[in-house]
Amino acid sequence: MRSAADLPNDVDELKRRLIAAEAGLLAKTLESEKLKFELARLKRMSFGQSSERIEREIAQLELKLEEIETMAAEAATTDAAPAGEDEPVPTGTHEKKPRRKLPDHLPRRDETHEPATCACPRCGTERMRKVGEDVTEVLEYVPGRFEVVRHVRPAYSCSKCEAMAQAPMPAMPIPRAMAGASVIAHVIMSKYADHLPLYRQAEIYARDGLDLDRGTLADWVGKAAWLLRPLADRIAKHVMAGNVIHADDTPVPVLAPGNGKTKTGRLWIYLRDERQHAGPAPPAVLYRYTPDRKGERCREHLAPFSGHLHADGYAGFAELYERAEGRPAKVTEVACWAHVRRKFFDVHKANGSDIAREALERIGALFDIERGITGQSPERRRRARQSAAKDKLDNLDTLGLARS
Repeated sequence: MRSAADLPNDVDELKRRLIAAEAGLLAKTLESEKLKFELARLKRMSFGQSSERIEREIAQLELKLEEIETMAAEAATTDAAPAGEDEPVPTGTHEKKPRRKLPDHLPRRDETHEPATCACPRCGTERMRKVGEDVTEVLEYVPGRFEVVRHVRPAYSCSKCEAMAQAPMPAMPIPRAMAGASVIAHVIMSKYADHLPLYRQAEIYARDGLDLDRGTLADWVGKAAWLLRPLADRIAKHVMAGNVIHADDTPVPVLAPGNGKTKTGRLWIYLRDERQHAGPAPPAVLYRYTPDRKGERCREHLAPFSGHLHADGYAGFAELYERAEGRPAKVTEVACWAHVRRKFFDVHKANGSDIAREALERIGALFDIERGITGQSPERRRRARQSAAKDKLDNLDTLGLARS
């Protein structure tokens, strides 16, 4: 989360950054309007006679548009955020929209918030009379259905001095939004865990009589991303502070709007888990996305790390293990037996090789030893490996010679 200390003191530099931020936001706005125009045109074309190509282009534009709207909401919230972390979360710089009325058919549940004390806050008398109440309706999600929580806040007036007393409205994830935390969590899980785009979610909710358009959902997701960013930063700091971490990556198909195809991005996973060797730190996983698999990507992610890296033989990690300017390498390579085993498994599956089968059995014996010492201290694990695993590991070197 940005603080005042991160900003320059030079007025001209501040002006330059402000102009650049406004220019970037304007560019996103113009791109969004262009996509909306193209989307409307394609929908008119598909109204009379459906076309598979047109429907595919419409889906691509919908995804691109929700991405831009989500990023714009996060950027606007970031730009408007106060320096103090204890300040209320801003809602961005966009023009305020009128609050929507939630459908009458949704079940409602009242939560009444009484003032903290029955005494008058001014004169101390306990003769308070109820003169009204404020009701704020917030949409919440219970697995399988939506409901409306009516936050009722009775207002009291002192019969002696006419002072007013009323409980404050409970804090919401997004101030003045009609969405509660459970709804925002449901939208985010549906989009990123269940791969359900926002425009499709809007269509699903509309069948329940709930008017939540893609733009509204994108605004919620963008502001939730701003809220969660400090948590993600703390997770990253915790993972990289470990002495041993595991790293791997997996391909991710990413939509390439405009050409009807997908491209391949990369999702990098960095795991800190000390439970196997009785470490005190809680386990945590850090995820990073990149548009390609260049070695500089993982090296940038691991720049703050110093210790043992448990990974496969990907060449992008190699520079981390090398001395730099006469200094020892910050990262020590720990090769992965699971990746070694996979090669023998592929050979045995392809041609039934006896050598590959025996290698699998010998590696399996090493894994059996590891299962028996999981969760024990590093020293006990070292002794067990020296007494039970060392000879088996050395014998692997002679496997090919013995069978040739």
